[in-house]
Amino acid sequence: MINDIATRLKDRILILDGAMGTILQNQGMQPGDCPEWFGIQNPGLLEEIHYQYVQAGADIIQTNTFGANRCKLNEFGLADQVQEINAEAVRIARQAARDKALVAASIGPTGKMLHPLGDADFDFLYQVFGEQAVACEKAGAQLISIETMSDIGEMRAALIAVRQNTRLPIIAHMTFENSGRTMMGTDPLTALLILEALQPMAIGANCSGGARELLPVMETMGRYARTFLSVEPNAGMPQLINGHTVFPDAPEEMAEYALKLREAGANIIGGCCGTTPDHIQAMARALQGIPPLSRKKQGLRGLASRSRCTLIGEDYPLAFIGERINPTARKKLAQDIKEGSMQMVVEEARKQCLSGAPILDINMGVPGIDEATAMKKAVIQVQTAVDLPLSIDSVNFEAIENGLKNFVGRALINSTSGEEKQLSRILPLAKKYGAAVLGLCLDENGIPDKAEGRLEIARRIYNQAREYGLRDEDIYIDGLVKTASAEQSQVMETLKALQLIKKELPVGTVLGISNVSHGLPARDILTSAYLAMAWGAGLDLPIMNPFDEKVMDITRAAAVLLNRDQNCSGYIEKYKDYKPGGTSDTGLPRHPVCSMCNIPELISQGRADVAMDTVKAEVVPSQSGLGPLIQQAVLNGNSDSIESLLDKALREEKLEPLQLINQYLIPGIEEAGQLYDKKKYFLPQLMMAAETMKKAFAFVKPYLKEEEGKSSGVIVMATVEGDIHDIGKNIVTVLLENYGFKVLDLGKDVKAADILQAAEEQKADIIGLSALMTTTMSRMKEVIEGVKARGLNCRVMVGGAVLNQEYADSIGADAYGEDARQAVLVAQSLLKLY
Repeated sequence: MINDIATRLKDRILILDGAMGTILQNQGMQPGDCPEWFGIQNPGLLEEIHYQYVQAGADIIQTNTFGANRCKLNEFGLADQVQEINAEAVRIARQAARDKALVAASIGPTGKMLHPLGDADFDFLYQVFGEQAVACEKAGAQLISIETMSDIGEMRAALIAVRQNTRLPIIAHMTFENSGRTMMGTDPLTALLILEALQPMAIGANCSGGARELLPVMETMGRYARTFLSVEPNAGMPQLINGHTVFPDAPEEMAEYALKLREAGANIIGGCCGTTPDHIQAMARALQGIPPLSRKKQGLRGLASRSRCTLIGEDYPLAFIGERINPTARKKLAQDIKEGSMQMVVEEARKQCLSGAPILDINMGVPGIDEATAMKKAVIQVQTAVDLPLSIDSVNFEAIENGLKNFVGRALINSTSGEEKQLSRILPLAKKYGAAVLGLCLDENGIPDKAEGRLEIARRIYNQAREYGLRDEDIYIDGLVKTASAEQSQVMETLKALQLIKKELPVGTVLGISNVSHGLPARDILTSAYLAMAWGAGLDLPIMNPFDEKVMDITRAAAVLLNRDQNCSGYIEKYKDYKPGGTSDTGLPRHPVCSMCNIPELISQGRADVAMDTVKAEVVPSQSGLGPLIQQAVLNGNSDSIESLLDKALREEKLEPLQLINQYLIPGIEEAGQLYDKKKYFLPQLMMAAETMKKAFAFVKPYLKEEEGKSSGVIVMATVEGDIHDIGKNIVTVLLENYGFKVLDLGKDVKAADILQAAEEQKADIIGLSALMTTTMSRMKEVIEGVKARGLNCRVMVGGAVLNQEYADSIGADAYGEDARQAVLVAQSLLKLY
């Protein structure tokens, strides 16, 4: 099937269908009804809508199963009918297609958030998505269309589940906000890098405003994509006209943008919210006979976290892997791992990030522990502390898989040898989880002495990886550095092997640089010299210590000489105040003892190299004591340590509870909010800071005097009647609570009368209303009119993905919050708290 579709996609643009929900509502579905259940209860109507899209020129129609997963159906008491609902919806679509169009099963998000932001984990999401996908395939679906995913972690779980449990080609659509990132902070290039590694048939975006908003997203993907691209824009942002929700983009406008989307590289083009058969017909006619844009076929080599990618190769800045999270010969770190604390692990991650490491290695190899459990915990905690790609370093199969499951991004598996037994276990893991894999030039006979022997093992690893379905850009080879103290004659053989591998195989190269100096004095001199030689030999990715100033100096210098530091900007920024001859910042020679340490360099490096968009901010204590550490814990989202810090501050330092709140807790959460405003933090980091603040306030609250614990104001929150989406509202609620508001959350699908009654009983200062569906937006106006009719002394603020300021003004809302952080600022402004 996938080969047939791929052949068609090489010749022409395929047309997807348009919206389903808005048409069902126009045909009698009421707000609050389950769209999937309504469809199978009205099969004739559903079939007619599908067929209208076929007649309009759609090559692919999508089933009415967007919310037919166990989690969403549970909202309607239908969780036990996943099989039946999906099967019937597929049957109706197949019947409507009449062999003139392909049928893609639509799979949408669960409404759950991954731990630690929510209560879902990878295994749970995998089971939910796998169940729905299997039901759709059995019923006759010909493709799977995963749509409207705002979290790359959930998309990743869905994509893996579908690939592992069905044989159907997959279209994977993320949804992006006006900022060009998803709600959880993923940019288009990072999304592409993560998703291409999982090898769906097509990648792209849907919903996300109109075509003009999605065009830049598709242009970015089109510059780098190797796979087919797909896009389904809304018919513009909805507007309220004469009491009705209207999507402004006419079919002719959508047709014009369809041509622009094709120029951006889209191979599959359709419509989302507000589009109709007329829109699809106009786009199909505009694209008829126009071939798809041809794109380069060279793969993109790189690794990624949730919201950042590191590209690797001669066209990009030099990259390396920070090696410090490894308990070998480090007793304190080993003890931290053994106790399950992970505080030192997280601290090592932060310090390496501050020192400029773009990728971190995670090794939990402590004898006698449950390494798989330790790896899971370490990966979860490290990725909440820093926004960097990870290398999962273990010889334990279960530990590697646990690391891959719980890392939201594209990781590197470190590593496999060239032994068949190892390759047969590790390579399928890399394919399943979209990871890159590092192969060692080592087999059952050991490490060959000659470079040619290592090349032979590398070739074997490469060929095996390709047979398992991995791409060239997924494969890295380590020629293995031997120690100069024990095998001096072998040191240069490794560099010769590196050059041979680069010449003969289309792979990335890795070396553990510091191995060369084991057992010798002045290790930094030897290591940095060897690194310089390796960079010159074409090394892609050294594993090294970012705290070693000499190797960092060599790396910065090499970046200039290899033309990998554009305009020498990084080098100039680092060394603009450089003073030769071992002088200090004062220009005076350093004391002989001082000249033997690197503290001044580390301090200056910290100032120059801090990347606020990759690591939680560091609060520089202006005074001694625990207060600054408490502020930093909130800022960094360190919920595990916050209570012990507060307890010591209250008991040992005798700090006043109100002092802790006003001088340390509130400044910490305020700084997190400011970093979010500057796009240095994204929603996951902001939520972790908020959860830490919530935990801190709950701990301190019993110590407060009654008047000190008074809230900033009372807010009643609700998702309006007919709308069952509440992730956005829940996030806003968490943030408001952590800014001192008392929040009564009424939940979702709440009638206007119930909202008004709660506001009256609670003497609410603000009513906060959320809607994610265009058909439920109008319910907000009912609440606003009710506030006026009852004479309530409260303000109304509104928000949701389908809203904008213009709509908020048109219904008489007092304020509009574009996102969770903005909602806090709006609430404070309404009550004149700042």
